[in-house]
Amino acid sequence: MTTSLSSPELDLPLVVTTLMKGVVYQDTHSKVWRHLLPLQAQVRDHVAVMGLTVVIDEAEGHAFLRSKPELDDEEAAVPRLVPRRALSFHVSLLLALLRKKLAEFDASGSDTKLVLTREQIVEMLRTFLPESSNEARLVDQIDTYLNKVVDLGFLRRFKGQDAAFEVRRILKAFVDGQWLSEFDQRLSEYAAQLRPPD
Repeated sequence: MTTSLSSPELDLPLVVTTLMKGVVYQDTHSKVWRHLLPLQAQVRDHVAVMGLTVVIDEAEGHAFLRSKPELDDEEAAVPRLVPRRALSFHVSLLLALLRKKLAEFDASGSDTKLVLTREQIVEMLRTFLPESSNEARLVDQIDTYLNKVVDLGFLRRFKGQDAAFEVRRILKAFVDGQWLSEFDQRLSEYAAQLRPPD
């Protein structure tokens, strides 16, 4: 049951400062989420001054700040607050594989949370990594990519279970269908390069 909050009880500073720190999730930031929804217009006006826009996906239960796309960094009157991050090929690969897995999961219409084990993720990536005689080194490399994706907020570790990860649904907002299809094409080319010659 949701309780309606009247305007004087709404906390705009709480919402804006939490958004400035990162993604707000309905399930883990329930108090902020309750304040965010009725304050959407005020939040948009507030962050617009800083060259940001707020993206709220009520269906998926998350919200985040994004730099306004209108201008390039050089032309922008306001310096970019949300930095662009260049991702390594392997981190991009992992994000694409996770996004595809999420699409398959959604199509199956089973549960609401996609949970993968470390072993499942290692197996997903193994196909696209050069064969190595050193299994421990390969798994260490994959752990590095996994940690980066956790830091980016697209995977969440379960407390007390280092080998289980929830794929956060915000991944859909950053890895859309077009990005995925373009990456699929590059992936096919990369996989062809990895195949040993006949």
